[in-house]
Amino acid sequence: MADFSQQAVPRPAVGAVVFKGEKVLLVRRANPPSKGRWAIPGGKIRWGETLQQAARREVLEETGITIRAGRPVHTFDSIVRDDAGRILFHYVIVDLEAEYVSGRLKAGDDADKAAWVTRKQIDRLEVSRPTRMLLASRYGW
Repeated sequence: MADFSQQAVPRPAVGAVVFKGEKVLLVRRANPPSKGRWAIPGGKIRWGETLQQAARREVLEETGITIRAGRPVHTFDSIVRDDAGRILFHYVIVDLEAEYVSGRLKAGDDADKAAWVTRKQIDRLEVSRPTRMLLASRYGW
């Protein structure tokens, strides 16, 4: 079984773009590397999980919402370095479109807040750059 925790390799991760009416599901990160920023919910892919399985699990853990995960819509690298230039985090993130199925919104896991956010509200939040870029380019936000 591969153990990526001690190896200098990128970690695979997944996010889910979930709309409910005119609102998008976002979480505020409680932990580094994006602590305090709002982003698409998601996280690390576990050994043996498909992208869709990981997205369903992560969204449920972070928001209490059940989704039906679909196809990939965006892929990007998230590389965070310290002041000396050493890599602290390196994720390769695949964002999937997802459909809201059920559930009541409640922040959990590594999200300290979760919200259904309108296009107007998003401008008042500290949203991660990749989330802003994805919502703007793909969905016209």
